[in-house]
Amino acid sequence: MKYYIIAGEASGDLHGSNLIKALKHKDSKAEFRFWGGDLMAENAGNEPVKHYRDLAFMGFLEVAKNLKTILGNIKFCKQDLKKYQPDVLILIDYPGFNLRIAKYAKSLGIRVVYYISPQLWAWKEGRVKTIKKYVDDLLVILPFEKDFYKKHGVEAHFVGHPLLDAISDLPEIDLQKFKSEHHLNEKEIIALLPGSREQEVEKMLKLMLSVRPHFPEYQFVIAGAPSLPKDFYEKYVDENVHFVSNKTYDLLRCSKAALVTSGTATLETALLNVPEVVCYRGSKISYAIAKRLVKHIKYISLVNLIMDRETVKELIQDELTTKNLATELRLILNENRNKILSDYEQLLKKLGGKGASANAAKIIVNP
Repeated sequence: MKYYIIAGEASGDLHGSNLIKALKHKDSKAEFRFWGGDLMAENAGNEPVKHYRDLAFMGFLEVAKNLKTILGNIKFCKQDLKKYQPDVLILIDYPGFNLRIAKYAKSLGIRVVYYISPQLWAWKEGRVKTIKKYVDDLLVILPFEKDFYKKHGVEAHFVGHPLLDAISDLPEIDLQKFKSEHHLNEKEIIALLPGSREQEVEKMLKLMLSVRPHFPEYQFVIAGAPSLPKDFYEKYVDENVHFVSNKTYDLLRCSKAALVTSGTATLETALLNVPEVVCYRGSKISYAIAKRLVKHIKYISLVNLIMDRETVKELIQDELTTKNLATELRLILNENRNKILSDYEQLLKKLGGKGASANAAKIIVNP
């Protein structure tokens, strides 16, 4: 079969790449055309139509400023989809873009599969109507999402969380070898995951690094985003602040604790058993708009949402200060550490076992 896949962010590239592997295993004649990144390209054997680094715009103001580009991408995607005529269109999260394409694909008679549902339980719940109308198969990865959609008359398939696949396949890590390869010193590591977009990383790194004077016994290591050039990070690096590119999982497995910008990385960090503090600060305007739109949820991190209680500390907007960050980091390095690790075991049970990519591929190939 011919598959057309659209992933608009780094996490979508990861999950899309594992899905491609699973589809190739189920369908020996699989052909792929996709929007995504380097990981998907590696498994598909061809380059993306568009790279996600040219698609990801964060926040209301950034979207508004880049509206012409976004609309141009939508127009191009429709033309490309019509020309390729796939057997199935697979959409991975990225709802503002993908739901428009779903509607168009349906008008062409193309089967539409949505893998990794938009977080409609958090905001824009009205989009469920669009999914109900234009999506043939909805594959969800969070245990509570199946009930959410059922309430709206949509039958969703819970396939498990694909991060479990990615993490379970990791080889063992040698801490000393990792430190040697990346020119790190002997101090224990605090990992910094400031996000993947330039605007976001600039803001978050300044805040994260502001706690350094409180922790002279540790070295701070920045997880570089594949979408940003290495020289972007050079101004932050010194004898006690280091930078590692495209090795986030290895870095986390070698770290004592982590400071993580909200997003998929919060769940990745937990599944790799690293105590974390979740950080988020947007522009005042974007945050004010988001606060009015986001309803019914108490947390911003996937860890807390899945556990339905505060498992990891979230420092949001005005609460994200050097003082609060230092306090919470000290707690997860010491007295709160064992409780967090115990909670992570429960989180793992809630997510079920591995096999999300294979489960999704089975439904896509044999509906």
